[in-house]
Order: sequence, then C-alpha cells, then structure tokens
Amino acid sequence: MPVQHSVLLAVLIVALTSLGPLSTDFYLPALPAIGRALGTDTAGAQLTLSVYLLGFGFGQLLIGPLSDRFGRRPVMLWGMVVFVLSSAACALAPTIETLVAARLVQAFGACVGPVLGRAVVRDVYGPHAAARVLSHVATATALAPLAAPVLGGWLSASFGWRSTFFTLTGYGLVLAVMVETVLKETNRHPDPHAMRPSRMVANYGVLLADRVYRGALLTGCGAFAALFAFISGSPFVYIELYGMSPQQMGLAFGANVTGFMVGSVLSARLSRRLGAEEMIRSGVFLGAACGLLMAVLALAGVHHPAAIMGPMWGVTMAIGLVMPNAAALGLAGYPKMAGAAASLMGFVQMGLGAGAGMIVGHGVQASPTPLALTVAGGMLFSLATWALSLRR
Repeated sequence: MPVQHSVLLAVLIVALTSLGPLSTDFYLPALPAIGRALGTDTAGAQLTLSVYLLGFGFGQLLIGPLSDRFGRRPVMLWGMVVFVLSSAACALAPTIETLVAARLVQAFGACVGPVLGRAVVRDVYGPHAAARVLSHVATATALAPLAAPVLGGWLSASFGWRSTFFTLTGYGLVLAVMVETVLKETNRHPDPHAMRPSRMVANYGVLLADRVYRGALLTGCGAFAALFAFISGSPFVYIELYGMSPQQMGLAFGANVTGFMVGSVLSARLSRRLGAEEMIRSGVFLGAACGLLMAVLALAGVHHPAAIMGPMWGVTMAIGLVMPNAAALGLAGYPKMAGAAASLMGFVQMGLGAGAGMIVGHGVQASPTPLALTVAGGMLFSLATWALSLRR
C-alpha cells in the first residue's frame, strides 16, 4: 500500500471510529440544559443516550453482515447519509420525544464507523498486526472524547445545546466526502449468503461457541459498561451535584479520558511483545481495583470530585488496555466474517452499556454512589469473564 494512501486510510479509520464517542461525548455538557429546555427530568435527558446505544447495538447486527455481503465502502456511504440527516433532525427537535427518536436513527448511521473501521483494520492488516494497529487507532480516537466535551461545553454555553448537533451534522458531511474519495473496497472475501437469516444465525452461533471469542466479547463488554456508566452519569454528578459549569465539566471529563490514552499507548507499544492476553490481564486487575476504590469512597460518604476523578482515571487507563486487545483477540480467527464478528461484539457491548446508563440515570440525582457502584460492577464483570474464559 502506498505510504500516502496508508496515512489517509489511517486518518479515515480514526475519524470513523471517533463517530461513536463524538456522538455521545460532544453533547454531554448540554444534557442538563436539554432537560430544562425540553421540560424533562434527569432520566428523560439521559434516555437520549441509552436509546442511542440500543440503536447503535441493534444496527451493528445488520451492518456487519451487510458489509460482508456488499462490501465495506457502500455500507459506509449509506451510513453517513443516515447520520447527517438524523443529526440535523436532532438539532431541530422541538420535543424530548422527537430528540429521542432522532437519536435512535442517528445511532443506525453512526454505528457503521466503529464497526466497519475495525473490520477494515482486520481486512488490511491481518490477525497478527491488528492488535497493534487497533491500539494505535484507540489512542488517536481517544482525542475525540478528550476534546469533544470541552468543545461541546463551550458551544452549549455560547450558542445553546442545538449547536452541538449542527456541528455533528457538519462532521458527518466531511466523513462522507472522505469515504467517497479515500476508501477503496477492502472486503476480499464477499459472502453472497451473508444476509440470509439462517446464515446470520449460524455465523453468530459459531462465534458464541468459541470460548476465546466469547471471553473476549464479554471481557470487553464489562469494560464498556463501566465506561458508559461514567459517560452517562458524570454530567449530572459534575454539574448538578458538584456545581460545575458545562465548560468545567468538559475539562473534568477530558482529564479522565487521558487515562484511556495512556492505556492505549501502552497497549500499542507492548502488545506485540507481550501479547493481547497479557494486556487484557493487566487491564482487568487494574480496572477492578480502581473501580472498587471508587465504590468504597462513595459508600463511605466521600462525595468530592476527586473521589470520582482519581479512581476513574485508573479505570479508563484499564479500559484502554482491555478494549482494543479484546477486539483484536476476538476478531483474529475470523477473516471471512470479520464484519459479523465485529457486529456481534458491538451489539452486546452497546446493550450492556445502555443498561448501565439507565441504572445510573435513575440514581444520580441525589448521590454519586450509583455511578461508582456501576463502574465497579462493570470492571468486576470483566475480571470474572477473563478468569473464566481467557486465563490460560
């Protein structure tokens, strides 16, 4: 592959995989303002996040097989069209019900980015280099949740919450142009029967019967649930309970994201020498320890931003070690159905993440304890599934 094209492809993959976190983190500082503007409570505003995750998860069940059948490129282009139109609908939504519905459709478009970005990495780089490449991608992608809440907080405070969705509309347009001009088809093994229901069920059955794939799937899911509990609950904890401004909340959120970047950098540097399994092992132990520390502080009545931010930094670092390596380990053995393997992984992750978000959304009005307990529970789940399925 020519160097210039390789660089452009890497930039596109990072931009595509950033679509998921951008679509959530960008408007996080505006969540309390959305609740006030559209006349709903904390749980109602948080529903725009949980519904998005559910749509993102269910969409992936179709996106992967579609790309295995028709190719990565056409599916990405149609996904970008859906994302742009639905983002504009979010920006113009007059009621919370309309916004929730538009977010559901937006999720169907957004899910093509992370799922097919991972599939393209598997197509282009093969099973052995994929862990290293995905770790590099995760490091670069971490810039999105690092910068998005800061920029989103400034936009929300300066121009209102709708400006965040108008900005996402523009980002989607740029991505559509990049896919059209940069991406060549990478699916070298198109499966003409991939969309048959019987084939889809059979493929997912093969994946779930594989102990390594199943362990990688569930270990990554626990880490994602912990991460999404923090994503959905931190705006209300920081702004409503601790009195931060949207800009301050964005900075606090971004500070925690640096932990994910550190974990991803370490993973990229060490995964080739130590292996994906060792990276996952280190991550689940670190994440469980930091999650338990956060839960203990909350239960002891230590209600201060540092009691959340300190342990959560360690948790996000652990997630940076776990998630890219779990994805690479799970996809390594399936070159002919990488799309389906990535889709199922994303679907289960999003389902558990949505459940974690709903739990936190109904409990953080008065205390940060539900947030801390859910983060700890997610990381303990990762530790348990690693011990049962992946530990040699």
